[in-house]
Amino acid sequence: MNNNSLLLGQKRIEVSLFDQKLIAIERGVAVHVFDVSSAKKGPGEQLGSYKTPRGKHYIRAKIGSNVPENGVFVGRRFTGEICSPCLMKDNPQRDWILTRILWLCGCEKGFNRFGDVDSMRRYIYIHGTPDSEPMGSPGSIGCIRMRNTDIMHLFDWVPIYCPIDVFA
Repeated sequence: MNNNSLLLGQKRIEVSLFDQKLIAIERGVAVHVFDVSSAKKGPGEQLGSYKTPRGKHYIRAKIGSNVPENGVFVGRRFTGEICSPCLMKDNPQRDWILTRILWLCGCEKGFNRFGDVDSMRRYIYIHGTPDSEPMGSPGSIGCIRMRNTDIMHLFDWVPIYCPIDVFA
């Protein structure tokens, strides 16, 4: 446990890529467990790999506190659009980042921080996704996807700089 954990009321997050679960922990007790969807290419830290990075991270930024559910982000900015089946049909190539963004920063130099393995530079987020996307199995291009109602709940619960451990 690091000093940030103590300052944050001992809140932390664990993500199991094997189980496709995100566990929100407070004072050593799992208080929330969510199904997620990580990278379909599996775990990995390399820039351009489209894999989900492992290891110790923290939440560097929380984005979208006033965005409506299913609000669409491009480049971490709310576009004003609300995701719908019609919008998805008109934009089949889009990687849908919806509702809220928790932007991750790696803590381990040479593994998930700096150079060609930097999670933040890779724009690795925990974010909402369309309801049509399955949870509990890999499907993203590197990020950790959640149901929109789940990411809204997590976003409100978690403080900035909260530690996150992503493991296979």
